[in-house]
Amino acid sequence: LSHLAKWMKPRKVRTPIFLQPASAHIQRQPLGVVGVIAPWNYPVQLALAPAITALAAGNRVMLKPSELTPHTSAQLAALVAQFFTPDEFCVVQGDANLSALFASLPFDHLVFTGSTAVGRKVAQAAAQHLTPTTLELGGKSPCIIDGHCDMQDAALKIAHGKLLNAGQTCIAPDYVLLPRGREGEFAQAYRTAVARLFPTIEGNGDYASIITPRHHARLRTMLQQAQTQGAEVQTIDPAAGKPAVPTVGTLGDGASRQMLPTLVFGATSAMQLMQEEIFGPILPVVSYERLDDAIAHINAGPRPLALYWFGQNEAVRDDVLRRTVSGGVTVNDTLMHIAHDNLPFGGVGDSGWGAYHGEQGFLRFCHQKSVLVQSRWSMGSMFYPPYGAKFDQVMGLLRRWL
Repeated sequence: LSHLAKWMKPRKVRTPIFLQPASAHIQRQPLGVVGVIAPWNYPVQLALAPAITALAAGNRVMLKPSELTPHTSAQLAALVAQFFTPDEFCVVQGDANLSALFASLPFDHLVFTGSTAVGRKVAQAAAQHLTPTTLELGGKSPCIIDGHCDMQDAALKIAHGKLLNAGQTCIAPDYVLLPRGREGEFAQAYRTAVARLFPTIEGNGDYASIITPRHHARLRTMLQQAQTQGAEVQTIDPAAGKPAVPTVGTLGDGASRQMLPTLVFGATSAMQLMQEEIFGPILPVVSYERLDDAIAHINAGPRPLALYWFGQNEAVRDDVLRRTVSGGVTVNDTLMHIAHDNLPFGGVGDSGWGAYHGEQGFLRFCHQKSVLVQSRWSMGSMFYPPYGAKFDQVMGLLRRWL
């Protein structure tokens, strides 16, 4: 709020000599009505963050929260109705069919946070009205571990980023690229990190559940397919104190759906867990011989929403960032770039388009209107027809000036 007066102020721009003494500025104007389709994984933050930014830019907002978080959605609707009139900010509740109808409304801008597959459908629906969109999607966000990094520190930060909300985070580390030969070292460091963060899993209020039985079944299918195709799968139960091969009882099949953290070694591109965003506590580890191989692996797939680099060599780091494309980057940590208000947050390619947060978000929900104010001393008539010798003289002078 403290920045709004500055952001709203018309911004003067330099006027070229051939248009002087006119003046020019850019006027930042609200777009109108902004629609927000929010996901289930962070049902408050990812609903209110874009809504608040759109309101701050002077727009009205319609919010469609996820049908998978009905209690949170109802509470949001009640709170919004308490402080806003329906024509300022309203919450629309309903199932997935309503979401499809919502996306087809003639908004002045539409924000969607969710999967790439659904994002394509939202963009298609919005295109019927030429509604501009901001799509915050997902993807397979890699962690690259350099051969000289502190493995214990990297494993702890990767475990935190991966297991926050049980991996159900759009910028969660999706897989690790690790120097070949250090698999055992990483596995031990990761198990130690998990035990430090979550001494127990089942019944631990700090460790989230998988959102629905359907989502949980999808994760189980991924693991079972990987095992069948020859991958080494290790579940981590801190209470048991040693790695284990997953069985029906270790995959969080109880009512809590608290799925054990799991490492997968030897995953291949033919496996489902290397083709789709995982969105769960499963972490494949892909070994590489040379850093060029790791970069090639990333560039062979869709552009990820985030990339994480662990290493101290700045020249190598900068080379990796130059040769890869991702929505955002955190170096020697995970997730933290999303917390920085002055960094735009958004995807690229299949991980989305458009960005918000801070001033970038304010501008995302504004129309930047070009305004030229002509002076009474304007010499524009010198450029009117009929053209002749006088016009040629004027153009000759301009060519010498410019």
